Amino acid sequence: MNGFRVGEDDFELDGRPVRLLSGALHYFRVHEAQWGHRLSMLRAMGLNCVETYVPWNLHEPRPGEFSDVEALGRFLDAAHDAGLWAIVRPGPYICAEWENGGLPHWLTGAVGARARTRDAEYLGHVDRWFGRLMTQVVPRQHDRGGPVIMVQVENEYGSYGSDQVYLRHLTELLRSEGVSAPLFTSDGPEDHMLTGGSVPGVLATANFGSQARAGFETLRRHRPKGPLMCMEFWCGWFDHWGAEHVVRDAADAADALREILECGASVNLYMAHGGTNFAGWAGANRGGGALHDGVLEPDVTSYDYDAPIDEFGRPTEKFWRFREVLAPYAEGPLPELPAPPPSLGEHAAAGLAQWAPLSAVMESLGGPLAEYAVPPTFEELDVDRGLVQYSLTVPGPRRPYPLSVRGLRDRAVVYVDGVRAGVLTEEEPTLPEPVAGHARVELWVESLGRVNYGPRTGEAKGVTGGVLHERQYLHGVRARGLRLDAFSSAKAVRAVPAAGEAPKGRPGLYRGTVEVRGPGDATLQLPSWTRGFAWVNGFNVGRYWSVGPQTSLYVPGPVLREGTNEVWVLELEGTDAGTVSLSPIPPLALPLPLPLPGSDI
Repeated sequence: MNGFRVGEDDFELDGRPVRLLSGALHYFRVHEAQWGHRLSMLRAMGLNCVETYVPWNLHEPRPGEFSDVEALGRFLDAAHDAGLWAIVRPGPYICAEWENGGLPHWLTGAVGARARTRDAEYLGHVDRWFGRLMTQVVPRQHDRGGPVIMVQVENEYGSYGSDQVYLRHLTELLRSEGVSAPLFTSDGPEDHMLTGGSVPGVLATANFGSQARAGFETLRRHRPKGPLMCMEFWCGWFDHWGAEHVVRDAADAADALREILECGASVNLYMAHGGTNFAGWAGANRGGGALHDGVLEPDVTSYDYDAPIDEFGRPTEKFWRFREVLAPYAEGPLPELPAPPPSLGEHAAAGLAQWAPLSAVMESLGGPLAEYAVPPTFEELDVDRGLVQYSLTVPGPRRPYPLSVRGLRDRAVVYVDGVRAGVLTEEEPTLPEPVAGHARVELWVESLGRVNYGPRTGEAKGVTGGVLHERQYLHGVRARGLRLDAFSSAKAVRAVPAAGEAPKGRPGLYRGTVEVRGPGDATLQLPSWTRGFAWVNGFNVGRYWSVGPQTSLYVPGPVLREGTNEVWVLELEGTDAGTVSLSPIPPLALPLPLPLPGSDI
């Protein structure tokens, strides 16, 4: 029998009440060599548990083709070694500001709005995925000597749907796969969310960032009995490209945490340590108010989240304030902080003298070129993260007319007869200057991240409507896709034919090296670059974009090595730069650590 259980009013461990003091830390957003350090930081803050989502699309890039599902098991083992319990939130949908909410592109491209429902085709894929995933969870449950004490059913389903048949199927599926640990759901503390997302007989928890008493009162109307838990205490928030950096006052967040604990509740800090959206896995939101169906708002590469442990793994003011709040609830004195990871010894500049045009990159690393009646979507070309090249002809002779793209997602750089003609977006889908025929048109479209929350989750990417010349659709579209994982082969990337020394102002693949003395955590600085992706020693450190607010990319210390290091930059719009640089991580201005009750510091 599992020693950890859901009691009538409390969580219980071996018959005694316990309070869960948990923190979210996603294994897929932290370099594996740094898991131990980050988990020790959670312990030092006063937490006894770690929570993680599991992104389906990371681990099943194509149907039935699995990729390192064992990473979850290794992380759970690391949590156990750190003396932490673990909460697993396997989805299948996770939100998490992650590409497509964790759902694979090939799945949502096939089932569309039938995702997250009782639909047989969708559930067939879910059953296969959970059958593979649970091999990493079930043997590591608490009743088998492991750290896993709770497993979630779906995720914030009441914010999306109301299919109770679907939720019951997931519940029964988890049990049939061997999950004996307590199950739970999590939803916003609103009546329609709790009724839509909860499951009879399964613990319901609430997600909020403030007003704990009001939130728990709503939860109690639906569940008069059972432990109270805020499964997502939003102690910070995430950033969007082109928007302001979001910060939550540390004292205000600490007061909100204190209120949760004063209610006698358990808590999971979201996030305790956010980490980084490496390799272009950042998701996107739809603005436009409560319905979340407006303008696209792509998320930045950093998932710092203004969390108590920052993106570099350092304690912020919020960390010290939370530690003060949590300390009285700990069993014994809190452990000391682990030694910080090493930082880069000295600034190092890299000249990226080798250049290949985008067309050569697409020829070498892209998929097959084919002709279609209408533009295919990213899903139809099997592109999850990356870009698609569309080429078509405006027949002639004909006089100039507006050229526009219907259903464009997300951003297209357009060339007419080889000359850049403009950048199109969802909000401005028409070229500023008309186009006359006969003309050759190319559109290079990048996905800025699939929507991860709301009714437009799972929507297709690329050109989803058609290309219009005046009111006439242009047919016979040639297209091919370039997936970011094509850059996983360093040999293939080095083989992309160069076109000589890098010119200024041109998009393409820039390559070079940087000499490092004293490798450690660093930031990659890309001044005067516009938009694209960067790799260091073959590790994709993420998307950069000059619109901000993020101005540099985090390079984990384990990625670097003493001496020569390889750098690639895939610039998609054009740059006047030819260099990048590695810098030590910036200093963190902090007040002195706050004293803990009964301590001398």
